Amino acid sequence: MNILVVSDTHGAIDRAEEMYRRLSEGMTVDALIHCGDHYTDALKLGERLGLPVTCVHGNCDGQMTREVQVLETPAGRIAVTHGHTENVKWHLQNLCYLAEEYNCRCVCFGHTHVPVNETVAGIHLLNPGSLTNPRGGSKPSCALIVATEKNLTATIVNY
Repeated sequence: MNILVVSDTHGAIDRAEEMYRRLSEGMTVDALIHCGDHYTDALKLGERLGLPVTCVHGNCDGQMTREVQVLETPAGRIAVTHGHTENVKWHLQNLCYLAEEYNCRCVCFGHTHVPVNETVAGIHLLNPGSLTNPRGGSKPSCALIVATEKNLTATIVNY
């Protein structure tokens, strides 16, 4: 299962569509994860690309309480949250607690506009960054998850 992961598109989805086209040249993209800001972007992308979408609201969508969606994959469960209620600008530990709470091996999040692809306490933490407004010196980016029955791998893909 190949999953395109985006976040923080803030109304500009052209680059996300372009990344889907680029990735689709070499593989089948099976699903889309959108980690918030803006929720309506996720729905538009899913419709335009013909993909099932797992998405959450972010702080710019007016969502101030925690929202978590879970995607079942051959490699296990992936939690999706925006991250603002987990204080991801300060630390990532709360994402590990979230993964434990939802029995997930991976958490996809956004909010910071800075890519993260690391494992903490056995939990894979993935922030695809932002294709439209990268921060912290990062480049415009998204991510690709490849989930098989044996393994889950994630890669940050620069625009």
